[in-house]
Amino acid sequence: MNQDHIRNFCIIAHIDHGKSTLADRLLELTGTVEKRNMKAQLLDKMDLEREKGITIKLAPVRMNYKGFELNLIDTPGHVDFSYEVSRSLQACEGALLVVDASQGIQAQTLANVYLAIAANLTIVPVLNKIDLPAADVERVSREVISLLGCKQEDILMISAKTGQGVDEVLEHIITDIPAPAVKTEFSRTETRALIFDSYYDDYRGVILYVRLFDGAITKNDQIQMIATGAQGIALEVGTLSPEMRPGQELKTGEIGYIVTNLKSTREARVGDTVTLLRQPASEALPGYRHVQPFVYAGFFPESNEYYLELKDAVEKLSLSDSALQFEPENSPVLGFGVRIGFLGLLHMDIIRERLEREYNLDLVITNPSTDYQVSLVNGEDIDIKSAADLPDPTHIAEIREPWIKGEIIVPQIYVGPVIQLISSKRGLQTNLSYVDEQALVSFEAPLANLLTDFYDQLKSITSGYGSFNYELDDYRAEDLVKVDFYVAGEIVGALSVMAHRSEAQKLGRETVAKLKEVIPRQNFQVSLQAGINGRFIAREDISAYRKDVTTGLYGGDVSRKKKVLAKQAKGKKRMKRFGKVDIPSEAFTIMLKRD
Repeated sequence: MNQDHIRNFCIIAHIDHGKSTLADRLLELTGTVEKRNMKAQLLDKMDLEREKGITIKLAPVRMNYKGFELNLIDTPGHVDFSYEVSRSLQACEGALLVVDASQGIQAQTLANVYLAIAANLTIVPVLNKIDLPAADVERVSREVISLLGCKQEDILMISAKTGQGVDEVLEHIITDIPAPAVKTEFSRTETRALIFDSYYDDYRGVILYVRLFDGAITKNDQIQMIATGAQGIALEVGTLSPEMRPGQELKTGEIGYIVTNLKSTREARVGDTVTLLRQPASEALPGYRHVQPFVYAGFFPESNEYYLELKDAVEKLSLSDSALQFEPENSPVLGFGVRIGFLGLLHMDIIRERLEREYNLDLVITNPSTDYQVSLVNGEDIDIKSAADLPDPTHIAEIREPWIKGEIIVPQIYVGPVIQLISSKRGLQTNLSYVDEQALVSFEAPLANLLTDFYDQLKSITSGYGSFNYELDDYRAEDLVKVDFYVAGEIVGALSVMAHRSEAQKLGRETVAKLKEVIPRQNFQVSLQAGINGRFIAREDISAYRKDVTTGLYGGDVSRKKKVLAKQAKGKKRMKRFGKVDIPSEAFTIMLKRD
């Protein structure tokens, strides 16, 4: 296909604004998928994607329309996957910006627009769901005009669900989005392809989704990844429509797949550049970075006998997800497990559900935490991913925690409660601006304080209208302490958390109160305590079941009853010292729901 007749574009939108539904209609209208084979969210292949109504993994597809080759990349819309979105945008020349006509501009819409502008893409604005009774086309059009600086007539009005106006979208893809540019200085001598997604297939190895910027990759070519240095063979090349269609080669400007003999996506990460081994490119395509997880949680099987099954399952998932990092963990209470690093809480939730569904595992998961940079008095710097790993306080010079830059979009009437919520999380409001009836609140905050129920609280105080987007900013030195929790006098490392000193006492009191609610009563009194460096800051007691040991003692001296009761009390003390307390699994996620 002549490069002038190729159009590479993606669809960007906030969650649930109709991105996947629009993709379905485009596939239907171009005849890429026959109507009898059509199903909702066709490009969302995972059950989880269908159930949650979100896109988790990228899915490229080639369509043919009026002699043009249209390559669509359907991108994830959630903040956890923003790096993947940025690489997808890099593979395109244009983007359809889909905005819900009832909800308007949301936080993730803004984030994706900024990414698209940074990638120098041509943006085609599309107002979706205009058929809904709640649609406010005039207001949302003003928001889009204010955001993009476009004109009213530039905005396409559609209903992806009914198909209204979708044919006009196809026409504008051809007329408005430019063809791939030819870079003559590279295309004749060097080959460079951008990996915008990769996954592991049990039978075929690692499969790459790529955009060819220069040169060509032919079947059986020996290839090399510039960033990781990994070498492999292009066992098969082809396009997706949406099933794999093998071909002989991929040329400049095209989007397609490469089946390799690589064993893990860690060898071919998203954003890396593929080149030919016989004539490597002199420089990589710009924008690659090594994605580091910054949310960590311990995953333990409910019974220790299933530890190896859990470890194997996590290893298999990590083959397809290079952002997933894990290491073995051992807890005196929970036994053997793995500490896993995630891109965010949605990423964690997806992995948890996949482990439970696909591998039939019953899991105990500890409270999520972030990583901390610790400077020791001897000048050494270490990273810790769990509060239990914090060295002795006498060896610590400084602890730095990650801070984020965030944006919240809400109707103007909710600005006050939102600023109060940010302040309650030790956050700092940095800017406040207005777009029509919507307010944009920019702020900075410590990531750890947003990991538990920040999103739920935001939705609650804004009646569901607030949307939130963030990116990691930097690490800042703070007065941080480790809060330990003791059950029956013994420290439970899996419950330990990092907290700012100003918040530690309140956190300790709240947590022991909640532990008291979930830990069942025993045959002996159980003390629940919170402490910092061995100094207790909060306490609750779970009273014992009391068995009436004086039953059957009729009459006689009252001192006889007292002796028996004293003997029982002594026995209880012994049980307290040596007894085992049953701690239910919900105790380890007690901080996910803070008041």
